[in-house]
Amino acid sequence: MPGHFEPIPGGGAAVALDDVEISIIRSLAVQLLELIGPGPAENAPDDPLAELFAEGPSEPPSDPVLMRLFPDAYSGPDVEANSPEEADEQRAHSAEFRRFTENDLRAGKRENALAVIRSLDMISTAGEGGAVLKLSAEECGRWLRTLNDLRLAIGSRLDIADEEDTDLLYQLPDEDPRKPMVMAYLWLGGLQETLVNTLMP
Repeated sequence: MPGHFEPIPGGGAAVALDDVEISIIRSLAVQLLELIGPGPAENAPDDPLAELFAEGPSEPPSDPVLMRLFPDAYSGPDVEANSPEEADEQRAHSAEFRRFTENDLRAGKRENALAVIRSLDMISTAGEGGAVLKLSAEECGRWLRTLNDLRLAIGSRLDIADEEDTDLLYQLPDEDPRKPMVMAYLWLGGLQETLVNTLMP
């Protein structure tokens, strides 16, 4: 079980994590929360409807990591326009879609990251030297989405665009300052892959 998820009765999964691994995942999840930011009604806690009816941004984020986490729906590097007018129309559709969906997407990513942090906090108080993390089927889904978000974020910082870029990571010398981030990216990928395999029927 060390280093990879395995199925447990009831549809969940379990993985053995040592203290360093717990600390790394927790730290990355906290950084993800900080990157995503608070909800639109954080400053209006007395108005429970404020967030429900708040509109999101219409412009794409300037941070490339956030742009990777919240890509445009109708435009982007993989979408070609046949004319300037079509490009303008795609941007307008993307802005409208973003305005009505990004708040919900951010809220979902926050909830998933918080679920990961809470589950790690539960096991990190159980003893020293590491522990076995056991997740329900629902928790597995939250973990899977957060692992994906973390890899997207790290991949964006490493300028990973395709599989060839990933292959180059294995060739980095140990003295390269990107090496720790690369190791985290590859390790999270392994965790994600074993969790996906665990959830497959």
